[in-house]
Amino acid sequence: MEVLTKHGLQCDTIIATPIEGLVAYHNQRAGDKPAESGSITESTSMYDNLEEMSVKELLENINREDATVHQAVQLIIPQIEKLVDGIIPRIMKGGRLFYVGAGTSGRLGVVDASEIPPTFGVPFDIVIGIIAGGDRAIRKAVESAEDDIGGAWRDLADFKPGKNDTVVGIAASGRTPYVIGAVRDARKEGLLTGCITCNPDTLLAKAVDVPLEALVGPEFITGSTRMKAGTAQKLILNMITTSTMIKLGRVKGNKMVDMQLTNAKLVERGSRMISEELGLDREESTRLLLLHGSVRNVLNNYKQES
Repeated sequence: MEVLTKHGLQCDTIIATPIEGLVAYHNQRAGDKPAESGSITESTSMYDNLEEMSVKELLENINREDATVHQAVQLIIPQIEKLVDGIIPRIMKGGRLFYVGAGTSGRLGVVDASEIPPTFGVPFDIVIGIIAGGDRAIRKAVESAEDDIGGAWRDLADFKPGKNDTVVGIAASGRTPYVIGAVRDARKEGLLTGCITCNPDTLLAKAVDVPLEALVGPEFITGSTRMKAGTAQKLILNMITTSTMIKLGRVKGNKMVDMQLTNAKLVERGSRMISEELGLDREESTRLLLLHGSVRNVLNNYKQES
């Protein structure tokens, strides 16, 4: 605790959970000015004088804060399960999963959605990421886009959303108008709605069927939600899509048997899977993979031909 004390955090006890940590933190700093709108993610960092820390101290303290994220996510697994249990049957009926966010939150949704087709071999229109300001906002912020409360539903309208679709709003603050508008209107239309936020009792959480509130606490740099909040959001997105795809049959054992063979590395990986599964040499496995187009097709056809 010496480094923590040196840089402004007085802490004599080991905090058991992030939530207990938040309580202890706010009790210690009761005299401080409250964070904007009572937002945990905008609360003052537990650390101060960051510019005076050595690189080693910075890295250790960032890592110490990151270690609390996994526990914050673990606490909401029952809620994540509830959301996934709602998503799976809807996709089986032809539905889709939409991620809607702005800034870092929107980018994380786009990243996760774009990885699903190559990883699991599903069409690009099964999991769709929508970011305030459109695709140009992935690289550069689009001014005021996140403040347009009707913007997301207009963006979603291009996809003709239906009652088998799910919309998950992503906003660390829980108050981004673009995201709130998306889930509010989606819920009115009878779609399943969820959200990922890092503050309690937000407008966003109140607007959805299944809120996921990962309370990671104040950021290492005050208000920089690309850090712990962003990490929590990515972990949750991974959990949602991975568990959904597994239950939809897109994994065999622990293998990505439907992955798209888009580069030499993935062809090599697929060939290795086939060799391990069928006991063939690598050359024959590669030949079969290129012939049939996927690991799954090779395994199915080889067993039929044998």
